[in-house]
Amino acid sequence: MDKAIAYSSGARIVQGVAGVLTVFFVSTFLTGVEQGFYFTFGSIVALQIFFELGLTGIMTQYVAHEVSHLKLNDHNVYEGERRFISRLASLVHFCVKWYTLLAIIVFTFLMIVGFVFFNRYGEGQENTDWQIPWVLVCIGTALKLFQSPLTSIFMGIGKVKEMSAISFYQQIVIPLVSWIGLACGWKLYVLGIGYLLSVLVWQLYVQRHHLHQILINLWNERITERVAYFKEIFPYQWRIALSWVSGYFIFQLFNPVLFATEGAVVAGQMGMTLHALNAIQSFSFSWLNTKVPYYSQLIALKDYLTLDIHFNRTLKQMTSVCLFLLIMFFIVIWGLNATQLKIGGNVLADRFLGYYPMLLMAIPVYLQQYINSWATYLRCHKKEPFLVNSICAGIVSCFCTFVFGHLFGLYGVTISYFCIAVVFFPWGYWIFKTKKAEWHGK
Repeated sequence: MDKAIAYSSGARIVQGVAGVLTVFFVSTFLTGVEQGFYFTFGSIVALQIFFELGLTGIMTQYVAHEVSHLKLNDHNVYEGERRFISRLASLVHFCVKWYTLLAIIVFTFLMIVGFVFFNRYGEGQENTDWQIPWVLVCIGTALKLFQSPLTSIFMGIGKVKEMSAISFYQQIVIPLVSWIGLACGWKLYVLGIGYLLSVLVWQLYVQRHHLHQILINLWNERITERVAYFKEIFPYQWRIALSWVSGYFIFQLFNPVLFATEGAVVAGQMGMTLHALNAIQSFSFSWLNTKVPYYSQLIALKDYLTLDIHFNRTLKQMTSVCLFLLIMFFIVIWGLNATQLKIGGNVLADRFLGYYPMLLMAIPVYLQQYINSWATYLRCHKKEPFLVNSICAGIVSCFCTFVFGHLFGLYGVTISYFCIAVVFFPWGYWIFKTKKAEWHGK
């Protein structure tokens, strides 16, 4: 476990512990209806993916490919062949300009969609103050969106440890302030405050460690050769974009659909359960996502043997961690049901889904560890072979979530999600094996 994994995993550990405590605070200081708003906010915010279109996720790989030919000196200036320095600088210019415009567009879009959705489907719920909190969430989301490609650039140039450290500190500061806010009666305001604090922590860390100077020096470089967006990035990005958009229909539709069909309370139970499962998934996946720049550089150097050795070991580690944590999660929920522990007069176990819907959501989380790993491995080649798989899964998931969610409610959503995950898993493995053999040969 290197420092990058230590920080990244440490952030996930803190996130997991903080998530448990957050459950107590949310259950104590928010009503069931407010909990529904709390988690549905996040699903609406995820609509930004339709504008970002996967560019943030792939920027790390493009930067890493250019940096593999360069060296950073003590003055935070890159040395090496002029061609690669210029191409790297062009990526910085592109990200800053494009994401400035994108942040403004996303803010406007989320404001409109949020107010329309909650005004329509929030009717009949108890009186909930969500308007100003939603405005704060939109502002924080826009600012975080602007910072996201800069984080990808830092990751690509090898500052993985530093970016993981930022995530670690964010996972400490934001929950603490959120708990204090919930205890003080700030209700849904804590969400927007958390988003803004995340932006502030990122900015302070980057300034304190002079990382911004790297970007400034690259910005001031004379550009003689650019990374051509439509020739080099777009042919790869549009495939990633469709995969990411499909991911929204697979993972983010549950809360809004249940909010509209079964009410805020059931949406809150789904949100709380997904909150825990996503924490487990992201923690175990930290074993792999910190290795993306390293894998991209090995691919650029065609060192496939070293690549496979590291990847296979990492895959075994992350899937073992995921399985262990899922089992522990069910043991904890069983304990909550057995003891009927109450917080603020509410039975804590009632804030989660029942055993069967929870199991139907948990098994796909474990299978997704393999799918995400195979997809990440192949995407480090700056290609997207999972495009058709993702689109088909997204279309089927969208259809099943809307149709079966409307007809059968919670069980319609969870059973269809489980079946889709099981059916699409063998296809994902086939893509990984065939493309790996095609690109690497013997």
